[in-house]
Parts: sequence; structure tokens; C-alpha cells
Amino acid sequence: MTRTPAVGVMLPRDLDPTQVLTFARQADDLGFDELWVVEDLGFRGGVAQTAAVLAATTRIRVGIGILPAAVRNVAFAAMEVATLAQLFPGRVDVGIGHGMPDWMRSVGAWPARPLTFLEEYVTTLRALLRGETVTSAPGSPLALVDVALDPSALPEVVPDLLAGVRGPRSLAAAGRVADGTVLAEPTTPEYARAALAQIAPSGPHRVAGYDVAAVDDDAAAAYAAARPALAWIGEPDWTVHIDPLPFAAEFHALRASSATREEFAARLPDEWVAQLALAGTPDAVRARLTALAEAGVTSAVLLPAGPDPLAALPSLARVL
Repeated sequence: MTRTPAVGVMLPRDLDPTQVLTFARQADDLGFDELWVVEDLGFRGGVAQTAAVLAATTRIRVGIGILPAAVRNVAFAAMEVATLAQLFPGRVDVGIGHGMPDWMRSVGAWPARPLTFLEEYVTTLRALLRGETVTSAPGSPLALVDVALDPSALPEVVPDLLAGVRGPRSLAAAGRVADGTVLAEPTTPEYARAALAQIAPSGPHRVAGYDVAAVDDDAAAAYAAARPALAWIGEPDWTVHIDPLPFAAEFHALRASSATREEFAARLPDEWVAQLALAGTPDAVRARLTALAEAGVTSAVLLPAGPDPLAALPSLARVL
């Protein structure tokens, strides 16, 4: 039997506010399994977006990808997550991560021991959502003393907590304490396998993988739409995504010989774009989705490429 992942779509962080709920409703109507929202510094808040799109839709599962742990007291984060889970049972997933270090430092929220902080945060958040009373260990940065949610606030269905992380030690932590992992774009089958080897989960573990996406009967048109959105992946932070690929050396050489990100993206060969994005004809993208599922990805999250994300949704839905 052919394996297929759940297929989700990303709500763009800078979408015109008049289109946000329309985008969510259309994703719901078109049959996408999941809708993921973004919380990036300076853009829209993750919890507020999630509440709004859950209320505006009837079926689709909504993931927050991701909430930076250190910017919210874990008890108050538990209150927010519990509220969403109570009002919309079984439709909420919560990504928790370090946040981008430069962003977190700019708001004074980068912890002294990020990995320890994240592990304790995820473990404590889950305990609170399950109705446990929590007192933090001596010296803990969370510093909780006999904290619990009121029974009236507890959700019947505790949401999955997924770690949005990238480094090897953080991936290993995800395997220890999280219900799953959110992998940033590009999530190729090779990168998913490499990440799962580092996660090394001892039991079931969800993997939500992000990918730039463009679907067109003309494969060249799909590649052209996706290519500009790949401009950032030549930067050093994305090396771990690229190194497992068979063309990694050529990829790094191309970036080194390109004066700008835009030049680099324009020079990406079509065959690379087809592997670095979910781009191409509907059949080709479906084949890539199957390859992702076989590599362990349980949710493929499509990031609409092109100038009009709302208009792109029907074409992306052709892969469902």
C-alpha cells in the first residue's frame, strides 16, 4: 500500500489581513488536512491566529509552527493552549521551539541554557495540560511553585506538542520529550531521514515537514514559481538541510559563486528545484509526497509560492 502523509498548507505570515480568514476557509473547503500558522517576530501572534482560523473553519486541523518557548511563561502558555484545545477538541497541534536566536536576543528572551530550557518547558507544558500540579526543581528557569490548571480549564484531548528545532542536540531532545518534530523548509526525503536518525524516537513520533510548493500542468512554470522562494536556503543556517543531498557540493559551490541570494535562486537548475520544493505537475508532486511519507514525514506542509497565495490554493489542492 502506498504511504501518503497528511497534506497541510501554511498561512503566509504577511498575508493581507482581509484574506486571512478567507485563506483558512478555502483551505478547509478544498480538503487540506492541516493549516499551519507562523509566529515570527514582528508579524502576527500564533495563538491569536490559531483561535481565529479555528473559529472560522469546521474541519481542518490547525498547527502553530512555532511558539518560541522563552517568550511565554509556561503556566500562561498552558492556559492559552488548554483554551484552544477545549473549544476545538482534536483540531490543535502546538509547535514549541527555541525561536531564532537573534530575534530572541533582541527582545531579551534568549535563555542561558536553551536546550535545557526547551526540554523542561515542553515537559512542564504537557504536565499542566494533563491536570498535574507542578513545582519546578530548584534552580529551574521556569520557577513554578504548586501551579496547576483549574479542572474547569482542562481539555479532554491534550494537543500534540511538537518541537520546532534543527540542531542535532535539539533534535535528540525532541525525540526524548516531544510528540513530534517540525522541520523547516526544505524538507527533502534525505533531510527527513537524517533528522529522524538524530531524533531517534523510542515510540510514535510525528514529523511535520515544510516545503515551498507550486503545482502546474507545465512543470517549468511550477519551477519558475518556486525558485524565488528558495533564495534563502543557500545561507549557512540551511546547511543541515542541504548536506544529505547528493548534489550538496555543487549546491554550495553555486551559492559561493553567486553574488546575491536572488542570483543564486535564478541559477538553480530545474532538477534541483524539483527536489528542494514540492514543485511540478500534480503527479510529480504526489510522487514526492509519497517519498516524504516513506522517509517518515507524517505531515507535508505546503508553503504557497508566488505573489498570490490565495489564488495558489486550488492548484496546490490538486495533489490531494
